[in-house]
This record gives sequence, structure tokens and C-alpha cells, in this order.
Amino acid sequence: MENKDSKIAVLYVDDEENNLVSFKATFRLKYKVYTAISGAQAIDIVKNTPINIIITDQRMPEMTGVEFLEEIIKINSDPMRILLTGYTDMGAVIDAVNKGKIFHYLNKPWSEEELDQTIQRAYEIYADRKNIMETYSKLEVSNEQLEFLLRQKLLS
Repeated sequence: MENKDSKIAVLYVDDEENNLVSFKATFRLKYKVYTAISGAQAIDIVKNTPINIIITDQRMPEMTGVEFLEEIIKINSDPMRILLTGYTDMGAVIDAVNKGKIFHYLNKPWSEEELDQTIQRAYEIYADRKNIMETYSKLEVSNEQLEFLLRQKLLS
């Protein structure tokens, strides 16, 4: 379970360095911000760092945002995923939903308030999902223990 006092870990991926600097300057006090200038760099971060929320630009060289998110799902499907793009490309949106399993889609330039609210909502779902999985694991153990006790009682 996440420590309630710890900051939400957000990874922002964009091939435009000015956007990375702007995002970090805007959200660094509220969140634990990680930035990556490419999908490959972001994959390394996800492999080595616990991340709660991933925000990625769609149009990047070498790997689109959707392609990046598809790779992330293979590595760690836990982080909530948000696609951000300056272009209204319905094909990209559909791919993001179907392949990248995104939580939300936002247009650039992003509004600080809207992006912040989206991060907060995504984290609520992330935390709820973690709690459900922990409860499910505990129930599985309890069920196994009850089955064992029942077998013991039936055998005696």
C-alpha cells in the first residue's frame, strides 16, 4: 500500500524539452515528477522506479505515445496512463484506448487545473485498484486456510 504521506509519482514523456521543463516547474511541488524525452528513456525509468501515473505525448519520433504505452503494459500495467497531444487524431485516440489502455485523453496545450484534476482522479483509481488487489489476496489466503481446516475436520 502506498504511504499516504508520499507524493504521487508522475512520469511525463514528451520529445519537446520545453514541455518537460514546464511540466516539472508546474507540478514538482505537488508530485514526485519524472520526465523523459523519449519512449526508450521512459521505459528505463518505469523499469527502475515505482510510477503511479504516466502522461505521454502522442507524436514523438521513434515511438508514438500509443506504442510507448503498449510497451509499458508489457513491463508494468499498474500505472494509470494519460495521452496528451496537440493534434486531434481520432485514430490515435482509438488506438490509445484500445492498445494503450489509457485512463484519459487530453489536448495540448494542457490546462494546469484540468491536468491536475485528471492526475488526481487517475490516482484515486490507481489506489482503489491496489486496495482491491490487496483485499483479494487476503481473501484468497483466508479461503485456503478455511479449506484446510474443513478438510482436517472432515478427516477426523
